[in-house]
Amino acid sequence: MTPPIFQVCASDTNVTALLGTGPTRLFPFGQAPQGVTLPYAVWQTISGLPENYLGQVPDLDSYTIQIDVYAGRGSEARQVAAALRDSIEPHAHVVGWNGESTDPDTGHRRYGFDVEWHVHR
Repeated sequence: MTPPIFQVCASDTNVTALLGTGPTRLFPFGQAPQGVTLPYAVWQTISGLPENYLGQVPDLDSYTIQIDVYAGRGSEARQVAAALRDSIEPHAHVVGWNGESTDPDTGHRRYGFDVEWHVHR
């Protein structure tokens, strides 16, 4: 019951050229290892709902997921975000750009965006 973000992105050579393989540095929120190599990205479900019908069981779930990219430079964060966007858009819709910021503790640059993903059951 989760969108296939990792499967889609980890199979895209443009993404893995930036986020590596073994592991691909795209982690569920809160699961990035301490001291992970930059750049990396995290994702989390921020909302979701089934496609409800009268008289039948839902056949589709919709998820809004937030993706945050962390990098040493803003240009690098934007480059990774663009690769993730290009990988995801054939399967889901980008619905929001959440801007850029700098983490005050680490100095890492962050670029975030939201995706609406429809998953057939």
